Amino acid sequence: MKHFLLFTLGTGLLFSSIAEAQRHRLNFQQTQGTVPSLSKTLPVISGWSDDSHYIETDTKTRQLYTVDIRSGERKAYTPPSKSNAEVMVKDSDKNPTLSPDGKYVAFTRNGDLYSIAIANGKEIRYTTDATDVIYNGYSSWVYFEEILGRPTKYKAFWWAPDSKHLAFMRFDDTKVPMFPINGSAGQHGYTEKTHYPQAGDPNPEVKIGFVPAAGGAIVWADFNEKDDQYFGTPYWSYDGSSMMVQWMNRGQDNLKFYTVKPETGAKKEIYDEKQPSWVDLDYDGRITYLEDKKHYILKSDKTGWAHYYLYTLDGKLINPLTSGKWQVTKLLNVDEKNKVVYFMARKEASTRTDLYRVNYNGKDLKRLTFGEYTHQVQVSPSGKYFITTYSNVSTPTRQTLLDNNGKIIKEIADSKSADFAGFAIGKTEMITIPTDDGYNLPAVITYPVDFDQTKTYPVVFSMYGGPDAGTVTNTWKGTAIQWWANEGIIQIAVDHRASGQFGKEGVALMHRNLGKWEMKDYITAAKWLKEKPWVNKKKLLITGHSYGGYMTTMALTYGADYFDYGYAGAPVTSWELYDSAYTERFMDTPKENPEGYKNASVLTYVDQYKGLLRIMHADMDDNVHMQNTIQLINKMEDANKHFELMVYPGGRHGWSSTVKGKHDFTERVRFYYQNLLEKPVPEELLK
Repeated sequence: MKHFLLFTLGTGLLFSSIAEAQRHRLNFQQTQGTVPSLSKTLPVISGWSDDSHYIETDTKTRQLYTVDIRSGERKAYTPPSKSNAEVMVKDSDKNPTLSPDGKYVAFTRNGDLYSIAIANGKEIRYTTDATDVIYNGYSSWVYFEEILGRPTKYKAFWWAPDSKHLAFMRFDDTKVPMFPINGSAGQHGYTEKTHYPQAGDPNPEVKIGFVPAAGGAIVWADFNEKDDQYFGTPYWSYDGSSMMVQWMNRGQDNLKFYTVKPETGAKKEIYDEKQPSWVDLDYDGRITYLEDKKHYILKSDKTGWAHYYLYTLDGKLINPLTSGKWQVTKLLNVDEKNKVVYFMARKEASTRTDLYRVNYNGKDLKRLTFGEYTHQVQVSPSGKYFITTYSNVSTPTRQTLLDNNGKIIKEIADSKSADFAGFAIGKTEMITIPTDDGYNLPAVITYPVDFDQTKTYPVVFSMYGGPDAGTVTNTWKGTAIQWWANEGIIQIAVDHRASGQFGKEGVALMHRNLGKWEMKDYITAAKWLKEKPWVNKKKLLITGHSYGGYMTTMALTYGADYFDYGYAGAPVTSWELYDSAYTERFMDTPKENPEGYKNASVLTYVDQYKGLLRIMHADMDDNVHMQNTIQLINKMEDANKHFELMVYPGGRHGWSSTVKGKHDFTERVRFYYQNLLEKPVPEELLK
């Protein structure tokens, strides 16, 4: 499940001063960033061309430049072109990918795997058995969504670093139920047929194959495709002599790594991890092979907190690189010569990320970034320099160049506008909300401009709410929130105990009972708000999309005594309707956990509904099917409950950047003005 928060009404800015009355409020165009405002857009730094030049993208022209770190000289940059590979495949071919040696471009066509030899244009067909339910090198839907990830664009093949072999997954959806998605366009409409396994359904059967680059017999890895199992993203060894395959049982509480030889398919188990809740199949950097061809670095949260570990290739643990009650997030660079690892982590505070270095032996851990900021970092190829793009709730984004000891070399850019101090804006704070059982929930709150504690204000509570998917960060929140601060709305975002802010220890609490701890903590936050003399006790609105839509509909049913309004996008309403891999990771199957599914279903609590709920859902959503909303509104109608519904024909799971997104924005505006502000909508917001 992906994390969509449409028109985020969450957080960021500064205290007003005594001279507030002399300052100007941002107009609507300024809050939307279409005219000069509190901050200006910075170039996007996307990487390095070499150790002395970083690459930036002009956000207006999209032109790429290299910038000299010493002189600041900018030159137009064209990324190196490896070949004319893309023009050698047809438009209907999927995911053209050049081999590392530049001799082949692999792709899929109608579910089979092919390549073209660059030298002579010869087409090589590796597989021949594709059907409407069998795909080679092209993902089954549930792998695309939950395991390999949407950024792959369904790609499920991988070149060996030495270009001698191509590895791929073969999917067989024969036993996976087909879910129809009905489109209404045209006279007769049409049906999209997706093999979508819902909780408890048969999953696709998967095999991992290897084929020589020049063509030849397929060698299958030594796994039984009939077993109920998952395979995560595989990792080629640095020299291509073997591939590490991630295997997981259907229950998702046992992860094993196997090294597999591409010439024979023979496998050898080198890692075995079990957890009482679940183990994540992480497709974002779980394993990093080292160039010494002797070691790899593993990321694991097996202790209850995500950390890095140094292993030999045969699976022997050398030592942990990091440890403690804090989380690593991303490995950025390994200096093998000096045996130093550079990585991002949430150590100083769970709501911030910083860059650190540590030696191979796990000693001499050092923070390299600075201040109480959230840092996003681009490290130079050798690890000698890095650029941080950083901010916090009161500081617009800046960019700074440092060396690998944390010494600041030069300031690069500051997005803060010259007339920043001339605007009257709503103050944003990082706060915590205590629970009755010892958690301090991270939250970020933005108060109205001219905030007066003797007055009362409506509140918009924005969240997502999924496992390990917190949204509260100490970052600059832009200007969009300032319109609602102008209009007198308090905006808050809160993360619950299983959001990732408290490590896997906290996230694991959600095992077999989605909805329970999220709602406990969100109700705690609602009570905290309504205890404040400056909060209108009848105007607390909660909003979110996808899992956030689920939370919103739960808040207006299960939590209806505490929330007054809900604006829910594409909600899951009952977990047996969602996909197998995601749902069973947390809930097990409906057969194994019937009581948990019942307690986690919005449908269970429809009789408790009160307040006013607006549901919005796209009828072609292939992720959270419209079925979820239909079943909820059916129960609501049978119970004679009043609610509002907005359907987006032809839309998918997210539509914020489309014409549908514009309509959603104006409808949300109308809802807020009518129910929270009780005044007409300014015409400029409806254009």
